[in-house]
Amino acid sequence: MSTVDRTRLVELAARLGVADSYVGWDKLDHEVADDTLIGVLAALGVDTERPDWVGAALADADADDWRDFLPAVTVAVEGSGHWFHVHVPHWDPVHVWITDEGGRSVPVRQADHWVEPREIDGVLTGRASFIVPPELGIGYHTLHAHNPARESTVEAPLIVTPARLTTADALGDRQRWGLAVQLYSIRSAASWGVGDLGDLARICEIAGTGYGADFVQINPLHAAEPTPPVEDSPYLPTTRRFVNPLYIRVTDIPEVARLSKGLRKKLGKVTREFAAVNTSARTIKRDKSYRQKLRWLNKIYAAGRSEERAAEFAAFREREGEGLVRFATWCALAERYGSRTDRWPDRLGDPEQLARKVSRLADRIDFHCWLQWICDGQLAAADSAAALAGMAIGVVADLAVGVNRTGADAWALRDVLAQGVGVGAPPDGFNQQGQDWSQPPWHPRRLAEAGYAPYRDMLRTVLRHAGGVRVDHILGLFRLWWIPEGNPPSAGAYVRYDHNALIGILALEAQRAGAVVIGEDLGVFEPVVQDTLCERGILGTSILWFEHGPYAPIAPEEYRALCLTAVTTHDLPPTLGYLAGDHIDLRSQLGLLETGEEAERARDVRDRDAIVNLAVERGLLAAGAELVDRTTVEALHRLIARSPSVLLSVALVDAVGERRIQNQPGTTGDRYPNWRIPLADDTGTAVLVEDLADNPRIASLIDALTRG
Repeated sequence: MSTVDRTRLVELAARLGVADSYVGWDKLDHEVADDTLIGVLAALGVDTERPDWVGAALADADADDWRDFLPAVTVAVEGSGHWFHVHVPHWDPVHVWITDEGGRSVPVRQADHWVEPREIDGVLTGRASFIVPPELGIGYHTLHAHNPARESTVEAPLIVTPARLTTADALGDRQRWGLAVQLYSIRSAASWGVGDLGDLARICEIAGTGYGADFVQINPLHAAEPTPPVEDSPYLPTTRRFVNPLYIRVTDIPEVARLSKGLRKKLGKVTREFAAVNTSARTIKRDKSYRQKLRWLNKIYAAGRSEERAAEFAAFREREGEGLVRFATWCALAERYGSRTDRWPDRLGDPEQLARKVSRLADRIDFHCWLQWICDGQLAAADSAAALAGMAIGVVADLAVGVNRTGADAWALRDVLAQGVGVGAPPDGFNQQGQDWSQPPWHPRRLAEAGYAPYRDMLRTVLRHAGGVRVDHILGLFRLWWIPEGNPPSAGAYVRYDHNALIGILALEAQRAGAVVIGEDLGVFEPVVQDTLCERGILGTSILWFEHGPYAPIAPEEYRALCLTAVTTHDLPPTLGYLAGDHIDLRSQLGLLETGEEAERARDVRDRDAIVNLAVERGLLAAGAELVDRTTVEALHRLIARSPSVLLSVALVDAVGERRIQNQPGTTGDRYPNWRIPLADDTGTAVLVEDLADNPRIASLIDALTRG
């Protein structure tokens, strides 16, 4: 790359929302290299090959807003009197109005605000400012602007978002708790080697009626590849909108009754054959389970449906629209050509050839639509089970931060995803070498130009059968760490997003779904993150081990009220393992420590003991008590119960005595069996769903939490 003036490069980066420095794990400022900034700017659409490209890009950035008759999208906060601008040739008249969701025409008042006209692309252009009516309700409306002098009319989306999400307000009468579950890891006698949606329904019943839980928080259920081998990580899906059919309880599908008697007998035999797998504490084998499920799902699909069920399926397809069809089309193509779109034949890039191929795959496309319908029905059943169990919230879904760079969303939504970069994290306490999650980020401008429709549709689907959603790395709605292809994870830069728009649309969809939102706001972040979440009625996240001030742990009484608080998280070992320092052992073995094992262990022991001593000072744990013991685990849960946090989360691994870590950030499956650890107790014996009811160890921990 050519040499550029650093000062002007930084100016351009700032104009386009790219930060030229970041705070590392060492709490020091680190400068982003010029080449990294250039790579990120290129991914944002800057032509870095033209002469004086920095100056040309600065000029474009200065004029772009003035080129639009109407903004591509306007996102306002309800009642705020939000201003937006309309641009026309100077002195041309303009008429602006709104069509609301119900089809009603709403007049718009012009603001008394003079702005000097500017020459844009050879035309003297004027700017008129208008105000979104404060009384306009939340929802997806349409802005219209008409210039009678040019006989020109344009329209664009207007999204009015709630000033504050109110769904958590009803929870304020008392502190509530729930179980955090990695669904794939806990099987039942009816499972096929992997926990499924039938298991989720039963877990909700047990947790709600047996222990008084108000929610069950699960890992992302986003779809992986349509055929084995499939990605193990639920945080690296092929799409975030649709569900992984791996979680289908095959025997619960009503159309099983349409199979022949002989096939139904064989189906029962398959369930029995998985009994030994379900009771094994060895690593989970998703591919084996999924191959068997796909075999039977195809048979059940071929058996057909009743007239009533066929009508329900047709209604589902119509409701989900083009997004479902595009996903199912990708699945059908991936069955034929593999799930890596970068290896598909070049001819599929030709629209005519692609259309011909798609027409020949109509039945397979319908099959993959049908799988999503089955998932939707079984998710609805789990949601109903939670409600019948008396849960105030129910199932809390999890929204991953991104998708696989060669998967369904990367193919179907490529127009709104940035190319040539991946998402990750700079060097931090999880991984001092940084992390590359191999995920393409939203392109901020193109997503806005699409009216945020792909983002809205994703949220709406995830929230349809959930009482809440946990947004993984919610910092990504404010800024994301972009890593140009070919760079190590440490050689990236933060790119800013319109967080008011993204947080606002999240609040809008959650308000309409009646769901609470929990933002995972861990790691390095700016104060605006927690301030914004609080103002908009979105819960933050506190993890006991991370709540440290400059010199000592933060007292739990000082935690945030609008928050979900837990002792541990899936990126750390269960509490028994954390107390033993298993995470330091593992990171040392994998070469993930930058400061040296001795220094890292000393720091960790100091911080761990400070937390444990806090429990001792509160009288929740006897001085000198055995450290790596269930009594310490229970004391730490009593400690978080002292917080004012409206929600408390208990990891199921802690409740049964598991010690193994589910995921080691910054590693792949060839280095550690991430996301493949089945639930087991402190003796290494696999724990089934049936074992959760009337479990003394679980009951003791819940009693410590709720009565502590």
